Amino acid sequence: MGIQATHDAYIALGSNLGDREGYLHTALKAIHGYKGLRLTGLSGIYQTAPVGYTDQDPFLNMVCRINLSLGPFELLEALQEIEHDLARKRTIRWGPRTIDLDLLLYDREIISTPSLTVPHPRMFERAFVLVPLRDIYPDSAIQGTSLGECIESSQDREGITLYRSSEDMCALFTG
Repeated sequence: MGIQATHDAYIALGSNLGDREGYLHTALKAIHGYKGLRLTGLSGIYQTAPVGYTDQDPFLNMVCRINLSLGPFELLEALQEIEHDLARKRTIRWGPRTIDLDLLLYDREIISTPSLTVPHPRMFERAFVLVPLRDIYPDSAIQGTSLGECIESSQDREGITLYRSSEDMCALFTG
């Protein structure tokens, strides 16, 4: 019997240490294998220049869509557990990392607590999140703002290049 998928969520993934693409693949497999979570969409992978703390290697970034039976706080705990399992260290704000998993959207809910803010509070200003999100977000707008408009107004849009297409990602993951 499959999971009862009652919610949709979008998760941003990023890595810039070691085998960056390998960490993304491992995180995707962990997400898909986590009880109550099921992958339903993958963006392409984009190579992006670091933002904030810039003295580090480029990132690989992507977004996945999941169906889930977990609540948003349970999902946050699951994502943090996966980060921990993949040796994520939080030493420098916006610094290098093996994996970063950010909950961007949970259904169309607005959540504002000390431990969780949805939609993700900085996603609208980060093209490295918005470009891959646009690959798989069917409405192309969040809270009345088109993703295209947000991308055009973001300062980091020039530092993004396609690394692997969404079709390649789906073939790699399912094949």
